[in-house]
Amino acid sequence: MSDSSPDQPLLRTPLHALHVELGARMVPFAGYDMPVQYPAGIIKEHAHTRTQAGLFDVSHMGQIRLSGPDAAAALESLVPVDIVDLPAGMQRYALFTNETGGILDDLMVANLGDCLFLVVNAACKTQDIAHLRTHLAGRCDIEVLTDRALLALQGPAAGTVLARLAPATAKLVFMTIARVPLLGVECIVSRSGYTGEDGFEISVPADRADALARLLLAQPEVQPVGLGARDSLRLEAGLCLYGHDLDPATTPVEGSLLWALSKVRRADGARAGGYPGADVIQRQIAEGVARKRVGLLPRERVPVREGADIVDADGRIVGKVTSGGFGPTVGGPVAMGYVDAALATPGTRLGAIVRGRTVPVDVAKTPFVPQRYYRG
Repeated sequence: MSDSSPDQPLLRTPLHALHVELGARMVPFAGYDMPVQYPAGIIKEHAHTRTQAGLFDVSHMGQIRLSGPDAAAALESLVPVDIVDLPAGMQRYALFTNETGGILDDLMVANLGDCLFLVVNAACKTQDIAHLRTHLAGRCDIEVLTDRALLALQGPAAGTVLARLAPATAKLVFMTIARVPLLGVECIVSRSGYTGEDGFEISVPADRADALARLLLAQPEVQPVGLGARDSLRLEAGLCLYGHDLDPATTPVEGSLLWALSKVRRADGARAGGYPGADVIQRQIAEGVARKRVGLLPRERVPVREGADIVDADGRIVGKVTSGGFGPTVGGPVAMGYVDAALATPGTRLGAIVRGRTVPVDVAKTPFVPQRYYRG
């Protein structure tokens, strides 16, 4: 899980002391000292999130507020997504693209009524902020929220737990967002997450994060969960990890993210194009791509890791694994990667090279486990 420069001191989230108190094993990640697991271990943390509720510290993510009458139109000039018509109280998955249609980052955008609230990836937040300031300066106010922490409460019991502490959250459904008082302070709560389960992400003032985390952990259904289980949960849910499954050389069409490209922004839409790389992406939608992201199910109990070559029946390299590991809920290894588009049909038998040996893998639909988002 290490993803940091050894030359720079690690940053700490407002919950760092709590992680240490709870016995977490800390590792460098995106420039921060983060908990990879707690004493229970990754498998138990993963299973608890699938059956009860897990609490994750995701305060390393970037939180940004865009405001002003032109904020939605301004942001829409950088993403292939409908922001102008995003209703107040709703959140949407979005992508920053470059001039060749590649993905600079994936992010969440919410309309809080009086502003847009963005959550961007930790490893990309410095470049994302610079990207916004370069392209949107003068069109809207850009405020980086450095005084807030971000907690994720995920799992089938999350709704019950949070409604016990903040009854207003019971009205939220998947991808809705509201300002909600918790511990007497205003928090920004979205019903969303990165596990495939029901759950919430809670933006809380940094000086109240420790108290809120302790309150949540005091609930009988809740246990702390680290980055290790966060990764296995998102992989089983078929969710991309930026810098691994998505990068600046990969377009949304190649990344099998066509669902995220709003129809109004496509070639025949009312606000077609107008974002970086639009011509490339629209051409790919019309003509297809040479490679696509797919799910992969190894047919042996051998973990197939990131970087493994994918080969066809003749041993020809036809792709590469971008995420892989053991899926505790699946009960075996799972992976994602890119293969030649002609081989992207579920059920196609391929092979992955693991320590010089070919492990049979089948192209599979994702998610590997059913999504259980709360839609009301």
